[in-house]
Amino acid sequence: MVLGVVLLVIGLLVYSGALSWFGRLPGDLRWEGEHTRVYFPLASMLLLSVALSVLLGLLSVVLRRLLP
Repeated sequence: MVLGVVLLVIGLLVYSGALSWFGRLPGDLRWEGEHTRVYFPLASMLLLSVALSVLLGLLSVVLRRLLP
């Protein structure tokens, strides 16, 4: 249930354009050839990884304090 709500909110943010900067950071690699496009969102995925690690770490601390 909670995961569904989180995914819905993220989808609405992406659809509204509020996250238009995500995927266009300076560390995101893009190469376009004549017939080929390669996109590697390195900086975006690093930012997402750090944000999720911090969020899950905080959630872990809160749950440890609430549940003995």
